[in-house]
Amino acid sequence: MTPLELLATARAPDGEELRLMRRGGDFVIVLDRNELMNSRMSGSERALATMAVERLGNRAAPHLLIGGYGMGFTLRAALGVLGPNARVTVAELVPEIVDWARGPMAALTAGCLDDSRVAVTLADVAEAIGQARGAYDAILLDVDNGPDGLVRADNGRLYTAKGLAAAKAALRPGGVLAVWSAAKDPKFAARLHRAGFAVDEVGVRARSNGKRARHTIWFATPR
Repeated sequence: MTPLELLATARAPDGEELRLMRRGGDFVIVLDRNELMNSRMSGSERALATMAVERLGNRAAPHLLIGGYGMGFTLRAALGVLGPNARVTVAELVPEIVDWARGPMAALTAGCLDDSRVAVTLADVAEAIGQARGAYDAILLDVDNGPDGLVRADNGRLYTAKGLAAAKAALRPGGVLAVWSAAKDPKFAARLHRAGFAVDEVGVRARSNGKRARHTIWFATPR
């Protein structure tokens, strides 16, 4: 087997080291011993975007907030199904992630960061949500392996009652909050209900070919 090659490192705001690795043509981002992202398994990240946009219906100029960039699978999938008048804001807290997208992973990025519909902000997505009122048609969250603040402890506030209330306030009428997770979390699903959302929990295979693990996406619409 081809060994993993270390391409670059970065520090998360809380000091944890992120490592960008490559094996052949595949990329992996690792935090400590946890594999956060793998370019071979992008099916559920793409579904996060396509299923959220589908639930918006035929809005003329929807505005999406994506947190964070990751390997760009969610962003590219969104751009593929959105019309020319749509806008997508990507909130990415770690600037090196964007540097990697334009550098070692440029072929994977496929120019999506230069799409005229895209604006990238180097910011905490929780702050972007908290500062917004009725600004977004959809908020797509894939900043952890689930609603538990694994990558950064402060991310946990996104999934609290207060964080969910902020997301609800940031959505336009009929908007969608979509949250990706590596596994089911009945407590979080219940929290969404208590926060005043109608919830559709969907299991999606990690790979687009329908193989490997099944991930979970919650699509929550304010009641």
